[in-house]
Amino acid sequence: MSDIDIRVEGRAGRITLTRPQALNALTYEMCMAIDAALIRWRDDPAVQVVLIDAQGPRAFCSGGDIAEMYATGTAGDYSYGRRFWRDEYRMNARLFEFPKPTVSFLQGFTMGGGVGVGCHAGLRVVGDSAQIAMPECGIGLIPDVGGTMMLARAPGRLGEYLGTTGTRMGAADAIRAGFADVYLPEAEWEGAKARIIAAGQAEVAHQPAPPGRLAQLQPDIDRHFGGETLGDIIRSLQAEDSDFARDTLKTLSRNAPLSMACTVELLHRLGDAPDIRAALALEYRFTHRAMERADFLEGIRAAIIDKDRTPKWRHPAPDRVPGHEVSAMLMPLGADALTFEEENT
Repeated sequence: MSDIDIRVEGRAGRITLTRPQALNALTYEMCMAIDAALIRWRDDPAVQVVLIDAQGPRAFCSGGDIAEMYATGTAGDYSYGRRFWRDEYRMNARLFEFPKPTVSFLQGFTMGGGVGVGCHAGLRVVGDSAQIAMPECGIGLIPDVGGTMMLARAPGRLGEYLGTTGTRMGAADAIRAGFADVYLPEAEWEGAKARIIAAGQAEVAHQPAPPGRLAQLQPDIDRHFGGETLGDIIRSLQAEDSDFARDTLKTLSRNAPLSMACTVELLHRLGDAPDIRAALALEYRFTHRAMERADFLEGIRAAIIDKDRTPKWRHPAPDRVPGHEVSAMLMPLGADALTFEEENT
């Protein structure tokens, strides 16, 4: 497959994303190829470690390839998107629960679906170019692919802040928030990969990361993002005359209100130490309904198709999302609920 290179080298099963011209955006076929490789390697004694990386300096993976989702969804066919998310989430769970050591090298943009591939490895390596984010609220979705699990585990109220604003994290911030583990200058990555392949172990001699921004912002974030609802957060920010409050309100004003309100509710439901399957199942409640009852198609139109950057969201302001609409997006799906019955097939 030209978009992904899956092979065994030395003692390592290797997964390399090979769409640098498309910032390694993840297609459905790439998801399924990763899933199939993990199934093969699970009980293969020749594979002692799994190494995940990507070609090109600009991105590990910028997210999911959503053009087909938009084309089918605008035609009234929601089945393709639902199948993509369902099968992608099963792959995310398989990777997170993989019984052998896994390591990823995350350069440049690692966002959305890229987080689901790169940030569920047991050892996640970042360098100076790292830009990790969950920006889904900007396109009418929610942080998914298990991202809510990591956001819910982040220190203080970083999860609510990162999930609603889509703020990009450099190396130190990604490590602080739990999206990465170690920093290593990218000039040393190839040597580190060679040692992993030869030894069959996910070990990297890392270095201290240059300082980030989140540590300094943490008191402001914790003070304003501790409310029960998105409306509480907005009102807290509106009550303060500071650069942080003004800048954050400006950022939140651009994103889909329903998505942000549901993100806050999701993180509160998951608590401090959620299981990835619980997180994915809750995320799927939203994404299953996202095309039909949320702002996803409009968000894609404004950001990707027409590129006018002026989405017409269903709700006029972030603090005007009725609670019953949040509840409706996150209600159980009954027979359509995400299951993991294929986990060991």
